[in-house]
Amino acid sequence: MSQDKKTPLYETHRSLGAKMIPFGGWDMPVQYSGIIAEHNATREAAGLFDVSHMGEIFVTGNPKAVLDFLESLTCNSVASLSDFQVQYNAVLNENGGLVDDVTIYKFSPEKYMICSNASNYEAVTAHLLKHLPKSDVRVEDQSLNWHQIALQGPKANEIFSKFLGRELDSIQYYHFVILDYQGEEIIVSRTGYTGEDGFEIYSSIPLGLKLWNELLESGKSYGLLPCGLGARDTLRIEAKYPLYGHELNDRWTPVESGIGWIVKEKENSYFSSEKILSQKKNGVSSKIVAFALTEAGVPRENFRVLDSQGNEIGKTTSGTFSPSLKKGIGLALIKTEKIKDGEPIQIEIREQPKQAIITTKPFIPGSIRKN
Repeated sequence: MSQDKKTPLYETHRSLGAKMIPFGGWDMPVQYSGIIAEHNATREAAGLFDVSHMGEIFVTGNPKAVLDFLESLTCNSVASLSDFQVQYNAVLNENGGLVDDVTIYKFSPEKYMICSNASNYEAVTAHLLKHLPKSDVRVEDQSLNWHQIALQGPKANEIFSKFLGRELDSIQYYHFVILDYQGEEIIVSRTGYTGEDGFEIYSSIPLGLKLWNELLESGKSYGLLPCGLGARDTLRIEAKYPLYGHELNDRWTPVESGIGWIVKEKENSYFSSEKILSQKKNGVSSKIVAFALTEAGVPRENFRVLDSQGNEIGKTTSGTFSPSLKKGIGLALIKTEKIKDGEPIQIEIREQPKQAIITTKPFIPGSIRKN
């Protein structure tokens, strides 16, 4: 009998014929109709994902105290946020590694929400509480009170706009609004983890269950499909998005993890800020980069990466067969000196070196709206 937690949609997933697997301490759907079908639906039309296992942590209080607190624990500039803007950021530990990569929602100078990964939101909450100032700031983990689903794909805007009976074009990328839906407030952000346009929708649990069922029915004529973790993974690897436990961990800094673009010089110092800023300026010995196989093969994590002469230069962190590109692709921690777009490398799959190239350019164009 599984001891994993279940999202409120668990029985719905079972009724839809989903194959369930353990993920980050949760029993989650890995696929319904099939990973490739769900992946292609999201790239071409739209997919609906249960992400209610994610964490929602609210930080409230005196505006200056709250801002100083958040700035001291993260590497991106929280001060640069406007009200109703979302920011990709990282909560850092004392050594400059990641407690988690997060999105921060600014409601007002007095109120922020941190959306954290399912396996990490308890650790993030504990870390925030450990460093909480004696007064003026409150931290509250409200994860069990919220429901979250993600509607993703080039037709997501059209589907959700028709469903709500209102325009959504005014919501910019990485911004959010609070809408009234059937007498309740819901949070709708133009964010996601697929490389496509779309929304993440936060609501109460009862309304979340209703939204899932009604959206699936409403979007059916557009080609909307329920999607599991399998498609979520292939989509995020094609988009070159990192996953905690793979490209991100409590040892590697944001620069080493390939998300150095979120590292900012700030008025407030943060954990290991001097080291991390130096890495961004002067470089690191190894960092995360994408690759694509040029012959048949499916890479997975922890495979050896070799240069063209057969010398080991790194290890894969994620790998998959790309349904969009119809070839093996992945991410790897590789010696920085070897990172050059188009550089020939080899990925050792079952002790057989497979030819590949480093890819610094995007794998897919996607439908994300540029502000």
